[in-house]
Amino acid sequence: MIRTAALGSAAALVTGSLAAGLLLAPSATAAPAGGDFGVPEAVGVQIAAARAAGTGIDWKDCPADWGLEKPIQCGFVKVPLDYAKPNGRTIDIAVDRIASTGTPQERQGALLYNPGGPGGSGMRFPRRVTTKNPLWANTSKAYDFVGFDPRGVGHSTPISCIDPQEFVKAPKMDPVPDSEADKRAQRKLAAAYADGCKERSGWMLPHMTTPNTARDIDVVRAALGEQKLNFLGVSYGTYIGGVYATLFPTHVRRMIVDSVVNPSKEKIWYEANLDQDVAFQMRWDDWKAWVAKNDAVFHIGDTAEKVEAKWRELRATAKAHPIGGVVGPAELLGFFQSAPYYDSSWVPVARTWSAYLAGDTQALVDAIAPDMSDTAGNATAENGNAVYTAVECADAKWPTSWAKWDRDNTALHQEYPFLTWSNAWMNLPCATWRAKQQQPIEVGARRGLPPVLIVQSERDAATPYDGAVELHRRLAGSRLITEKDAGSHGVTGLKNECINSRVDAYLLTGKVDTYDVTCGPHATPAPPAAASARTLTPAPADLPEADLPALPRR
Repeated sequence: MIRTAALGSAAALVTGSLAAGLLLAPSATAAPAGGDFGVPEAVGVQIAAARAAGTGIDWKDCPADWGLEKPIQCGFVKVPLDYAKPNGRTIDIAVDRIASTGTPQERQGALLYNPGGPGGSGMRFPRRVTTKNPLWANTSKAYDFVGFDPRGVGHSTPISCIDPQEFVKAPKMDPVPDSEADKRAQRKLAAAYADGCKERSGWMLPHMTTPNTARDIDVVRAALGEQKLNFLGVSYGTYIGGVYATLFPTHVRRMIVDSVVNPSKEKIWYEANLDQDVAFQMRWDDWKAWVAKNDAVFHIGDTAEKVEAKWRELRATAKAHPIGGVVGPAELLGFFQSAPYYDSSWVPVARTWSAYLAGDTQALVDAIAPDMSDTAGNATAENGNAVYTAVECADAKWPTSWAKWDRDNTALHQEYPFLTWSNAWMNLPCATWRAKQQQPIEVGARRGLPPVLIVQSERDAATPYDGAVELHRRLAGSRLITEKDAGSHGVTGLKNECINSRVDAYLLTGKVDTYDVTCGPHATPAPPAAASARTLTPAPADLPEADLPALPRR
């Protein structure tokens, strides 16, 4: 399809936005098109959006190596690197779409999706239509499903911090330190990673912020020809949604946020990660209890305490002699933490562990060890981690005192050992970050914002429940659906009629309940028959959604 005809030159577009009532500072009004003059960022967004509305998107069949089949189409939207300089350097934002499946009368516009991260790609979202996912059948009649790679991700001017093959190389250091020497070694690795980000992607780092991603979304909205935004954000995508609602409340039509990052300025991002350590321990304990309950199938331990003992034994074995030469404690944790993240991982992780205990060491290695021949996949993993780090480091000012990091994480580890030190090392590059760090914006909207639907499981590990309560408090008119006694991360993709029916009703009619709603949990994962418990390959229904971000990001 040919892109929408342009309305005129960049100068004409800017003039048109001024005529619509945009008030610029004197220096901004004097800036000629193509100049690199500073303006307020809000003004820069309007200039960029007006330009994108005139240009549109040149939709084409997606490149073969993107893995997106017809009739999905792909394109790019140009956005400013720096919204204070809207006529300066630009970057490309990759987008894709699939048209609504309903009649022209049923179509309500485009639904834009972000799966989280930071660093997750939303480009697989249209595949919910091509794969005929029944949960989205009603919504896809009303909306074009639109995915995108946020700035720095995938096909959107990707950033990098380290050679991808070096990034995935295993085994890595045990994240739980045995000595001060171990801590010094981890600190050295974190500082080197921060230096690598500066060296390989320094020009992008100051601009890798959540507010800039929200601004990019508004430009994409304009390029799509949409007057208002329909948005579904999961995990970190909820923080993007909250920031967008704060910056552009009157541009929102429908917004669902699912599994919510706490938007409080005090939580972004250091404190949020400490809270996450506590919640992961809770959900790890939930999974151990489930494994113990199904000991007749998995034969790992018939109490949670015995399962924990087996976990510690497995870690110790891998620390002394990495399994298959490549699976150490760090690699084990990267695999096992998917169980606290997603219920859909409960069976595959338990099944793989059970197979190992029965003597199938290769099953564990195949499930965990990196594939050094998969250069494209390794580059994707490295890019995702780079974006995670860049966004969290740029969004907020982090503690620079190692004494504080050491004190906080040592104390937490005593009670919540599952994830604490691993999480600390992952975020420690922010303590020596080589680019400007911003102050988080004050998320909240009291007027001009339509009702936002918030969905949250009560025992979520990656985004603890308090985050949903806090965002609900900050967004006037929002409604909160709580999935009680459940903890999977990403609720709208699960089968729970109490939730699914309300998501459909909201997206199709804008209807929300008069009051907040508490739903019962979705079905607990069913273990396989005992005879097949130690086979590695899970059934398709056991697998997490393909467009969720790779672990260990939010």
